[in-house]
Amino acid sequence: MISKTLRRVAAMDRRELGWRAAAAARVAIDRARFALAPPQWRRRALAARLGPSLEHVGALLRRQRFDDAHRELSRHFARRAPCFVVALPQRPQIVERIAQLFPAARDEAVRRGDGVLFGAYDLLGYRGLRFDASGSFAWNSDPVHDRRALRGFWATVPYLDASSGDHKIIWELNRHQHWLVLGRAFWLTGDGKYRDRCVAELASWMEANPPLDGVNWASMLELAFRSLSWVWALHLFAGPDADDRMPWTVDLLLGLDQQLAHVERNLSLYFSPNTHLLGEALALYVCGRALPELAASARRADAGRRILIAEISRQIAADGGHCERSAHYHRYTLDFYLLAAVIARITHDPVAGLFDRTVERLAGAARLLADDRGQLPHLGDDDGGMLLPIAGRDPLDVRDSLATASMLLGREDLAIDGPHEETSWLLANPLFAGLGTSEIPNHKSFPSGSLPETGYFVSRWSDGTHIVIDGGAHGFQNGGHAHADALSVTVRASGVPMLIDPGTACYTIDAVRRDRFRSSAMHNTVTIDGRSQSTPDGPFHWSHTADASVTRWRVDDAFDYFDGSHAGYDGLVHRRHVLALHRDVLIVADLVDGSGRHEAAVHWHLHPRWTAAAAHRSIVLTGPHCVRAFVTRGGTRLFHGDGATGLGWMSPAYGRIDPTTTIRITHEGEAPFWMATVFDLSAAQDVDAVDAVPVWAEAGTLARSVGLRISRASSIDYLLIAEPESSHPRTTWRIAEFETDAHMVFVRTASERQAAWVAIVDGSTVRGAGRGGLRIVLPDPVAALHVDMAAGGSETSSFKLKT
Repeated sequence: MISKTLRRVAAMDRRELGWRAAAAARVAIDRARFALAPPQWRRRALAARLGPSLEHVGALLRRQRFDDAHRELSRHFARRAPCFVVALPQRPQIVERIAQLFPAARDEAVRRGDGVLFGAYDLLGYRGLRFDASGSFAWNSDPVHDRRALRGFWATVPYLDASSGDHKIIWELNRHQHWLVLGRAFWLTGDGKYRDRCVAELASWMEANPPLDGVNWASMLELAFRSLSWVWALHLFAGPDADDRMPWTVDLLLGLDQQLAHVERNLSLYFSPNTHLLGEALALYVCGRALPELAASARRADAGRRILIAEISRQIAADGGHCERSAHYHRYTLDFYLLAAVIARITHDPVAGLFDRTVERLAGAARLLADDRGQLPHLGDDDGGMLLPIAGRDPLDVRDSLATASMLLGREDLAIDGPHEETSWLLANPLFAGLGTSEIPNHKSFPSGSLPETGYFVSRWSDGTHIVIDGGAHGFQNGGHAHADALSVTVRASGVPMLIDPGTACYTIDAVRRDRFRSSAMHNTVTIDGRSQSTPDGPFHWSHTADASVTRWRVDDAFDYFDGSHAGYDGLVHRRHVLALHRDVLIVADLVDGSGRHEAAVHWHLHPRWTAAAAHRSIVLTGPHCVRAFVTRGGTRLFHGDGATGLGWMSPAYGRIDPTTTIRITHEGEAPFWMATVFDLSAAQDVDAVDAVPVWAEAGTLARSVGLRISRASSIDYLLIAEPESSHPRTTWRIAEFETDAHMVFVRTASERQAAWVAIVDGSTVRGAGRGGLRIVLPDPVAALHVDMAAGGSETSSFKLKT
């Protein structure tokens, strides 16, 4: 442990060392003061935190006329010019608009709001967790594991220790995002009981969480989320005519200012310089711009703006993907910059254009990663959190964010469908009234594509099939939210989730489960000799990581082709080739390259909507429709909720684990060797068998090449993937009667062995000796093309070309 700490210190530059030293000194001083006299909430202290525009309120506070100060604050925030996404004068228009566009919204808002009133809270993957229905309860409790976090100075609270409970559950409640649920119900119904509940919870929370005391002061990101919720509450509930029994606006502003000051002093510049830092900067920026009445707001807004701008180039790749390689945290980042862009426009900040362009990049990447129903795949960690959970959408459903980005930017192609209620809240300001139409066209055709720097490659078929391949780096910095999923594949077949990433399960409450769910065996990739590609070292660190690299990514109108590898197994290389023939078959061919005898296992994790039955070298997948999978070698075993291996489980949301089916195909042999899986995704389901066949060259067979014969009732397909030795001259190789110089060739032969359809990657020649004499000869090698003999009637000239 000491040597590890010394290595980390040695890796720090002078600037980081100085910052950490100053931060440690601040914490030590605050801790000493806390020990002598723990801070308390004092309403009079708000007077010194207000700016000149509220000097009259400050005078009332200094005279301890708190109720009068509250009334003045309520009138002020109800009547001032809008600085936030919602404001009381906009309420009639917003309510009318939502009633017109979303007739069921009111009833749904009542259902969710009443759930909170009855003490039932939906937190992460847990539904209906029970708390005191009065809104006054232990804010440091984890009801799932029946544990409570210790009180004390914030920097000494052991929140990662399982004895304190799952800090994610505790913090999720303390984000107070359910206040947005109450606010929605209050605005859409006018019933004051929802407002009263929020005020009661505010009083309860401040009593239980004095400044700097306890787990709810330990994470700056959590304070940031809570601060944003409090700003929402102020604008949703402050009204000049309310008959309040307590000066809650005084308390809210006092608590908000104290929390923002704490965030400002303890930013995650080096502790968690990822989405944690972005969220903290967002809170400083949004609260600073939305509450100019606080004396420190201008400084905080400037600090938040500087960080948000600086992190664009550091955390967002050139392809628009977020560098943590997590679909969930990508969605977080998109929502962060969406809110920043909206606030920048409302408050006429010149930086609005930069935020708009950042949203455009992030939204473009999200649109590619999401399927045609707006669902993101589970990639990396997913803790189930949301920035704007006002209407209760699933965290992996990104349609609302894309709809908002589409309207904000005037980019109809970003939207999947619409309209969405969340957009009506976020773009409620009259400033956005002219930004296009709420009737967003239905854009379900989106091409295959890639995020080459982030490392994701997406094949899309017109029937809704959506395939995502992980071919990039392990993660961002220490890889805290990454999984050991290099070269993993997820598949939605005709819009239905089929091959899945099993999810996250937990962070710190169960170390064994945490490591298992982010292991290679829990992803649709290959393990060798029972090991994982990357080795964890604590809940958010890794001692060894495997980065994938991509040799080829080809997109054609009729097929997509991926060729990538990683060297995570000590001298061995796993190379994966994926051929996706649109509306037909998905072929995954894995090469274990190296020397010596090894056992490799290919894992396929099914969504619970599917069951599997194994036969000789084939597997029947039964679900919303039927899919057959074929394997070329190895033994097949099925696991369902298996306790011994840990296979056959999925976590659809943080904290929730459900049984499902895992297919494991194992082969032991001398490397190099191949294993291939062919999924028949066609409507006809006419593949009968898949066999490995040799690939020949002048010097004999090519050991690192693979050939497959796919037999159907009315045709035979041949796949050749050539991996010659580096010393092998580039000439031609052969499968069956077909000769080529291409890296990949797929040939479909119809009756009497006549070639009917050909796909080529990185080649110029395909010749066939069968009847009809297939002959394709191009002057130069092409990256990708397909030739449909039936479409044009000519075997030498009818093809589509992409270079």
